[in-house]
Formats: sequence, C-alpha cells, structure tokens
Amino acid sequence: MTTFRKGRPGSRAGVSKKRFTVAIFGSARAKQNDPIYRQVYRLGKAIGSRGLDVVTGGGPGIMDAANRGHHDGRKDHHALSLGLNIILPTEQAANKHLDIKRDFQLFSARLDTFMLLANVVVVAPGGVGTLLELLYAWQLLQVKEIDDVPVILMGDMWKELMEWVRRWPLRRKLLSSSDMQCFFLVKNNSEAMKIIEVAHQAYVKGEKYTWHELRKRLLHA
Repeated sequence: MTTFRKGRPGSRAGVSKKRFTVAIFGSARAKQNDPIYRQVYRLGKAIGSRGLDVVTGGGPGIMDAANRGHHDGRKDHHALSLGLNIILPTEQAANKHLDIKRDFQLFSARLDTFMLLANVVVVAPGGVGTLLELLYAWQLLQVKEIDDVPVILMGDMWKELMEWVRRWPLRRKLLSSSDMQCFFLVKNNSEAMKIIEVAHQAYVKGEKYTWHELRKRLLHA
C-alpha cells in the first residue's frame, strides 16, 4: 500500500486528474452483518467492476465495506481503492483494502481532499462524522467552491433530513430551492449506479453539466 503525495489544490492530492473517483461516506460502526454494510459492499463492487476509483475515510464499517467491495469487484489494479484516514486519540485503524492511504491530523484538511478527489459523492447512513462530511460537501457546492457533483443519499434517514430542510430553513428562506438540486435520493444500488454512470459518461467526454441537466440525462439513460 502506498501513500498520497502531497498535492497542490486542485491536483487531486497527487492522483492523476484524469481519474474518475466516487467518494463514499458512512458510519464507522456498521458491522458486516448490517444490511447497509452489505449494500455498500455491493456498490463498491459495482464501482470497481467498471474500473472507477473509490475513496473513503479508510477506516472500518461502511468505509471497509466500500473498499473491500471495490477490491473484490475490480478486474485489474487500474481502478484504485483510496483511504483518507483521520488520526484520532482512540486511533482509527485503516482497513485492509486500500491501495493508497493518506493520514490526516485535521478533519478540515481531510474534507478538502475528499472534495478535490470526488466526481460523485455517496452518503450512506452514519453519525456525527458522516453528517459533517455531508454538510461540508453541501457548503462547498452551494457557494460554487467546487464544480457541480451529484450527492447521492442512500438510506431512509436522509429522506427525513431533506424533509426537515424543506420544512424549516427552506420555508423560512434561509436557503434557496436551487441549493438542494445537488441531492439525489436513491432506493437501491441500481439507482445509485445509474447516476454514477451518467456522470462518468459526461466526465469522459469532458462535459460540464448542471444538476438539472444530469436529471434530464437520467431520464433517457
């Protein structure tokens, strides 16, 4: 397993910018017998089988599921399984399914690197850390600090969060309806992979798209 080279902003932390990467966020506490672990494992496997990279926090739980599935699904070593590991007082150990690992002392630097790498973000159920990752990604997208990328929300807990956002800050005009266009609620891996594949097709062609255009492409995919 190698480590990241330190990269300048926008350089994808030493990884070629020509690579398409799916970031997957989710709970470190999920066990292998949890349905969400199995679902993310299958998603990672599908991403790997298509030769795309995956990046996670590099630890246990959902992160392990994504990296492990990616390793099991890929046909060769061209597709990379990446881990951005946070160094904690209780020491989060990296999982065993990483090709490239980078350790971080600060959550802020780690989150910035996630979003430099990500062409698509998938958010599985999780706790405080997952909420932080989701909201940080949303903030960067809202203020156009990064290009538009789809944020795929997997699991019932996010549906209720989106309902709360509409009921409270959106209704009180503390944000705009356009601020929510980046979110794609999915019921299963097939829906998630359809979004990933359409985004990847646009990426290969060098096309920039809005979330509205992506939704239209999904209707015809």
